[in-house]
Amino acid sequence: MTETVSTGSTGFAALLRDASAQEHQRAEQSRFMGNLLGGRLGVDAYAELAGQLWFVYRELEQAGERLAADPVVGPFVDPALERTGALERDLLHLRGEGWRDSLSALPATEAYTARLREVARDWAPGYLAHHYTRYLGDLSGGQIIRGIAEKTWGFERKGDGVRFYVFEGVANPAAFKREYRAKLDAAEMDEVERHRIAEECKRAFRLNTALFQDLDGRFPLSA
Repeated sequence: MTETVSTGSTGFAALLRDASAQEHQRAEQSRFMGNLLGGRLGVDAYAELAGQLWFVYRELEQAGERLAADPVVGPFVDPALERTGALERDLLHLRGEGWRDSLSALPATEAYTARLREVARDWAPGYLAHHYTRYLGDLSGGQIIRGIAEKTWGFERKGDGVRFYVFEGVANPAAFKREYRAKLDAAEMDEVERHRIAEECKRAFRLNTALFQDLDGRFPLSA
């Protein structure tokens, strides 16, 4: 899920939102997420989602560290957003001490992380498409997921099991998102590059949808 801003706005942030709107909707409406959030799947499916996201965020945040000095990407790299450590706490709670040994990346996850590596290596501004898609989604729709997970599986409010969705370093998510969008609008790049990044946003959502499809294959509903 990504952020929602009012229609009619202009600028780079609005371009990213509008260009990826259809792919965003497809990701949100995936059968796996519908079944998971509708309470039709068990906590093991939720734990597997967290495990696959750990591979994604580990790659995303390692890339961010490497790109922190980049003039375009650097202003967006913020330790307050980092999710890898929170996912590790959740996975310890969900799967126990041996969670790393029991976890393997699904094919869609491998494709996702490969694209993150490729973009970070060969096209630093393209990294923003993935940064934007993931983190602003976590700050927005991710909070809905947290509430449902707490209710469905009895996790402590903002505690172990849902720490991935808790941004302790972001005091005011709404203000943070406004500032993030302002930084996007102020980023120095030409229109060709902006539209290229918008296309990468579409790809980021498609990679997410493919991951949900892989998870759906692993956790089909019982007949």
